[in-house]
Amino acid sequence: MIKCQVAMDALEKIAPRYLAEDWDNVGLMTGSPAQAVHKIFVCLDVTQDVVFRAIEAGCNMIVSHHPLIFKPIKNLRSDLPQGKLLQSILENHLIVFSAHTNLDIADGGVNDVLAEKIGLKNLQPFVITEEEALVKLVVFVPEKQAAAVRAAIGDAGAGAIGSYSRCSFSGKGEGSFLPGPDTHPFIGKPGVVEKVEEVRVETILPLKLKNKVLRAMLKAHPYEEAAYDVYPLENSGKQMSLGRFGELDEALTVEAFATLIKTALPIDGLRFVRGGTKLIKKVALCSGSGAEFIAKAAYMGADAYVTGDVKYHEAQKAEQLGMHLVDAGHFGTEMPVVRVLADLLRLAAAKGKWKIEVLADEESQDIFHMI
Repeated sequence: MIKCQVAMDALEKIAPRYLAEDWDNVGLMTGSPAQAVHKIFVCLDVTQDVVFRAIEAGCNMIVSHHPLIFKPIKNLRSDLPQGKLLQSILENHLIVFSAHTNLDIADGGVNDVLAEKIGLKNLQPFVITEEEALVKLVVFVPEKQAAAVRAAIGDAGAGAIGSYSRCSFSGKGEGSFLPGPDTHPFIGKPGVVEKVEEVRVETILPLKLKNKVLRAMLKAHPYEEAAYDVYPLENSGKQMSLGRFGELDEALTVEAFATLIKTALPIDGLRFVRGGTKLIKKVALCSGSGAEFIAKAAYMGADAYVTGDVKYHEAQKAEQLGMHLVDAGHFGTEMPVVRVLADLLRLAAAKGKWKIEVLADEESQDIFHMI
C-alpha cells in the first residue's frame, strides 16, 4: 500500500503536468494526496461502467486519460449522468487522476504508442507545443577531481545533446584564491594566496534540471566554496509536440495503409480519403481529434495523415491538398495507451517496491459501432 502522492509523483514522471495544454484539466480529480492506494485501475474514460468494474475489482484509484472533470460544474444532481457518476465515485471514496494532453505529448505517451502500432520510424515532432529552455553550467575544479565532477553532473542529466549524453568541454588554466581566516580549504592555508592548476568544465542542461545538477556538482566538488556560473542560452533543447511525423518501412497504397491501421488498432472499421494516387511513405498523426492540423501535415510533406473525429469539410480539405487521410476514430487512436500506461505504473511499482496491483481496462469499447 502507498500514499496517493507516491502514485502521483510516478505519473508526473511519465507525463509531466507542465506539458498539458492551457485549456486542459489534468491531475487529481477526486480524493486526497494523503489517501492510501492499494489497487489502481487504468482506463481511457471514467464511465459508470468503468467505476463499477474498478470497485468490483477492489481498486480504489482510477487513472484515466480523458479528464473526469473537464468543464466547470454548475450543479451536482444525482438524477443526471455526471452527478450520478460523481456521487458513486465519492460514495466509494475513489481517487481519480487524469493525464490528458500531457500524456498525448509526453515521450512514450499516446502518440508514440500510436506511431509504434502503425509501424512509423524516424519519428519527429509534429505540432510543437514546448521547447526545452537550456542553460550552460561552467565550473572550475582541480584537475584530479574534474572527472568525478563531470560524472556527477552527467548522472544528474547534464550534457544531453540530441542522442548524445554526458557532453562537456574542458580547458586547463590557473585558479587563484585567498582563503579567509575561518575557512577550511581543500588546497592551501587560510591567509595565504594559493594558485592551483584547475580545469574549466562546461556543459549544457535543461533549466528544469538546474537545481538537481547543481546539487550533484556541489556534492562531488572538493572545494569548500565551488566557483561556478550558470548562463541562460538562446538556443533551445528538446521539442515536445502534439502528434508525430515519421516514415513507414515501405511505401503502401492508401488501401493497404488503411488495412494496416485497422488491424493494428482496437477498431471494427475506419474511414479514409484518397488524396490522389501516390504511395504512402511519410505519415503524420495526431491521436484523438486532430483534424485542425490537416494543413500542417500537408505542409510538412506527409503523404497521409492519421487522426480521429474528422468532419466532412475537413476531409475535403485533405483531398484538395492531395494528401491521403485516415480517420481511425478517437477511441481507436487513444485506447492502446491504456495498457502501456498500466505497464509503466507496474514498472514504477516494482522499482519502488510498492505492494499494490495495477489493472488495465480490457473491456471498454468504442462508443461507435460499425455495421
